[in-house]
Amino acid sequence: MPKHNQKLPTPAILPAMGKSRFKDLAPFCPISREKFRQLSLEGRRAPQPERLGIRCTYYDNAELHRWLADPINYRVEG
Repeated sequence: MPKHNQKLPTPAILPAMGKSRFKDLAPFCPISREKFRQLSLEGRRAPQPERLGIRCTYYDNAELHRWLADPINYRVEG
C-alpha cells in the first residue's frame, strides 16, 4: 500500500482519451514547450489549447496522438 506522500509512477504512454498538460506530453514531444506553444497559437499547426484557468492549459489526447503521428502535415480540423 502506498504511503500518503509517495508519488505513484507515471505511465510510459500518453492515454488515447482524455486531456493532458504539456508536462505529460513532453517525454513524447519532438520539439520544445515554447515551439509547441507557438504552433498552437498559430492556430493550425498543433492541437489547440483548452484553458481551465489562467495557469492551467490542457490538450485533447486524441488530437495530440494525431499530431504525434504526423507533426509536419497536421492540420486542425473544423
